[in-house]
Amino acid sequence: MTHATRPGRRLHGAAAFFVHFVHGSLMLTAFALVAFAGAGYLLKDPVSYADLGVGAPETAAVGDAAQTNALQASAEMPRPKPIASAGGLSTEMLGVRDFVAQRYNISTRKLEPLLVAAEVSGRKLGIDPLLIVAVMAIESSFNPFAESNMGAQGLMQVIPRFHLDKIGRNAGEDALFDPTLNIRVGTMVLVEGMQRFGSLQGALQYYGGALRDPNASYANKVLAMKKRLLTAASRAKIQTGV
Repeated sequence: MTHATRPGRRLHGAAAFFVHFVHGSLMLTAFALVAFAGAGYLLKDPVSYADLGVGAPETAAVGDAAQTNALQASAEMPRPKPIASAGGLSTEMLGVRDFVAQRYNISTRKLEPLLVAAEVSGRKLGIDPLLIVAVMAIESSFNPFAESNMGAQGLMQVIPRFHLDKIGRNAGEDALFDPTLNIRVGTMVLVEGMQRFGSLQGALQYYGGALRDPNASYANKVLAMKKRLLTAASRAKIQTGV
């Protein structure tokens, strides 16, 4: 029995040693893996808020808000208003107003709407406003209710039956006593004369119904008045320094 148990004890001791050896090896391998992973983590760049997506949206939101506030502030800032002369007239036409008021004994307040209408119609239709004013001076002396024996009406003495296409066929018989309409229609007649006869003199003779006058007396009269108006307008411009 003694000889039988001694080899068994040796075999048992060897097995126990092998088990402890394997267990120790596994433990060392596990420690080595943990150490390697830890070293890799320590070598990696630190995680920032940008990597996590934190902070960047807030910065963008702040930037957008600042831009929006700036745009709102810009929109709310009062814009400079253009400088307008009294009655909406240009500087030159203010000089014309004063000249006409003195020459024809008319209130400047009554004249201003007429001169504004002349400037508006002139710009729109491509006619010198001073020419329109000159025609008013010759035709009616700035009387909006003037009416001739031939039936010419208003400031520019337009004969309704000849210019229904410009007045409007549904307009009343007294429509041309409206200063604004009269000035617009009268300016359209001047444009028509320019288109038909190709010259300012021919247009004025057509307007005055004096195409057969070899001396062009009507045109000369209107142009002489326009020259006076131009002098008054130039004087006003020089005085104001505009």
